[in-house]
Amino acid sequence: MQFKTFTDQLSRPVEVQYPPKRIISLVPSQTELLFSLGLDEEVVGITKFCIHPKNRFRSKPKIGGTKMLNLEAIRTLRPDLIIGNKEENERGQIEQLMQEFPVWMSDINNLEDALQMIRQVGEICGRTSEAVGLGEKIGAGFEALATSSGKMLRVAYLIWKDPYMLAGKGTFIDDMLNLGGWKNAIDIERYPVLTSEQLAEAHPDIIFLSSEPYPFSEKHIDEFRPICPGAAVFVVDGEMFSWYGSRLQFAPEYLYSLKQQTDSVNS
Repeated sequence: MQFKTFTDQLSRPVEVQYPPKRIISLVPSQTELLFSLGLDEEVVGITKFCIHPKNRFRSKPKIGGTKMLNLEAIRTLRPDLIIGNKEENERGQIEQLMQEFPVWMSDINNLEDALQMIRQVGEICGRTSEAVGLGEKIGAGFEALATSSGKMLRVAYLIWKDPYMLAGKGTFIDDMLNLGGWKNAIDIERYPVLTSEQLAEAHPDIIFLSSEPYPFSEKHIDEFRPICPGAAVFVVDGEMFSWYGSRLQFAPEYLYSLKQQTDSVNS
């Protein structure tokens, strides 16, 4: 039995049986990545929010939600590697798991962090070449996106209602907005809760209503028109702005198309 030590994105050394044969993923973005790297058999447990790919979601054992893990279910599955994320998982539960299993943690605030995570997950799981190829494809897509032009419109990106919660500065979503050619209208760090009056005072050109984690849909658009009468309101695919695994290969095309729409209504 071979063991190797890898450093995670929290700068922690993680010793694992290499290559790992029983992997549990605690984050939807990274679950999809593992399957994209060909680790169908090795993934033995996922969360109830790991909905992609659909056939694997149906067939794999569930270990609770990202913030409320079922620790007993995890123990029963006897993982030799657990992959989580600093922001999406609850610290106390992660620290408990670290005492029992090898736990590799990501910490992602921008595209570069995501590309690094993809490479490192490939290395720790014995899929280095597949991860490098995927990372190069994603990088090329975003390089092509950077050559497109248009207006630098100010966007308020909502992720929740009752109360209104938005993606602020220093978030992965903020970086995706910038890469897509928009400017975040919210200067507050992380995920501020704003009143309708505060949202109006931000004077966004555009309001994006994300399809996740709150399931905004077309029926919610009229709610925001009286709050920001000068702003165009769009329902957007939250996965394209916030999933930082293999789904990133589809994000540049989506962001480009959305940018054409937002520019056209503000021409």
